[in-house]
Amino acid sequence: MKKNYLDLLDKVRSIAQLGLNYTKNHYDIENYNNLLNLTVKEYAEFTGLPTAEITERFKSELGYITPKIGVNGAIFNDLGQILLELRSDDKLWGVPGGWVDVLEGPEAAIVREFMEEAQIVVEPVEIIKFITRLPGDFNQPHTTVHILYYCKYISGAIVKSHESLELSFKNMDEIINWHRDHKAMAAAALNYYKTHFEGQNNL
Repeated sequence: MKKNYLDLLDKVRSIAQLGLNYTKNHYDIENYNNLLNLTVKEYAEFTGLPTAEITERFKSELGYITPKIGVNGAIFNDLGQILLELRSDDKLWGVPGGWVDVLEGPEAAIVREFMEEAQIVVEPVEIIKFITRLPGDFNQPHTTVHILYYCKYISGAIVKSHESLELSFKNMDEIINWHRDHKAMAAAALNYYKTHFEGQNNL
């Protein structure tokens, strides 16, 4: 029942945002704003997020409403360990990555994220998988799609940014506390690495 209700909320939310983006009629704008405010209140109850934060997030999304796109990347050292970060926001372990920016493609985004988070240059080699998070997953109010890349190390020495408390190569079984679905991401990346590229890294 909860999932069905959140699916309904997401559809209503998208109708409201699309209406606000395209309509020029004063009365329609008022109606779409009311519709969006109703969904924000319901999202807040389900997710525990402040209504102001949800409203700001929704109203900052212009144009046709589609899922947000994120990227994550996996690189490995010669021991077959994956680079992981202990995130500063929730103090959980995850695979480096972030959101695709405006005027930016996914491959450029993952290159940028590794430079920002680790000060290293990488090359995205192949897509390992696409991960979809639906409304309600991890208390998020809308759909997001995340592209997991296998990346090749090119150059640079790893230096953590303010986004990480720690940034280092780890064996997966060392990690207990994972950020959201990042354990599944890391497992998929490790399986892909062992199948396709084990022994080819030089980091």
